Amino acid sequence: MKIIHARDYDHMSRQAANIISAQVILKPNSVLGLATGASPIGTYRQLIEWYRKGDLDFGQVRTVNLDEYVGLAPEDEQSYACFMRRNFFDSVNIYPSNTYIPYGLNPNAEDECSRYDAVIRALGGIDLQLLGLGPNGHIGFNEPADFFTKGTHMVSLSEATIQANKRFFEKEEDVPRFAYTMGICDIMQAERVVMVVSGAAKAPVVRDAFFGPVTPRVPASILQLHKDFTLVADEEALSAC
Repeated sequence: MKIIHARDYDHMSRQAANIISAQVILKPNSVLGLATGASPIGTYRQLIEWYRKGDLDFGQVRTVNLDEYVGLAPEDEQSYACFMRRNFFDSVNIYPSNTYIPYGLNPNAEDECSRYDAVIRALGGIDLQLLGLGPNGHIGFNEPADFFTKGTHMVSLSEATIQANKRFFEKEEDVPRFAYTMGICDIMQAERVVMVVSGAAKAPVVRDAFFGPVTPRVPASILQLHKDFTLVADEEALSAC
């Protein structure tokens, strides 16, 4: 495990973008695993800036997203498909046909999860996976549990996750209660994993995940065992370590 100490959110975002840009330059047809939420937005903005300057080309890149809310159409403003278009895809030269996100309107969870795992396999796996860190230690929507879940699955979102995400919705009742998410095995099989974490509110979970025991009760702790994991965190996020 490698830890990059960043000064603040902007510095954290730039450091993570450096790693991703190097991956794309060295392997133009990379498969990038992408995350949503507030943490990676700065990283996407930096990548967009470098693309607009002519430093990056996403024309051959393929992407797979970690998760999607069950029940939301890709066109829904609160869907993660829409988030990715708004914050990244629409601003770079990535082909829509090369972007993959779980389909939240598939009512058959077993079918959708099998389909998405097959997509990842068909792409040859993930070269670099970008992650954020949930307040309870979740990665993707892999919530604290008694065991690590292997493949893509439908998860019931914890109350902590619902509370953390309600700021994106008009009212708490609008927050979906279920999501499709890549499993821990999908994430761990990525060649490289980069996590961005910012802010004092995340300090306790950073300590528990990366300076405590490996346990499914803190899902991110499994990353201690990954062969090429980099934590990019600012001073506040590392303040409890």
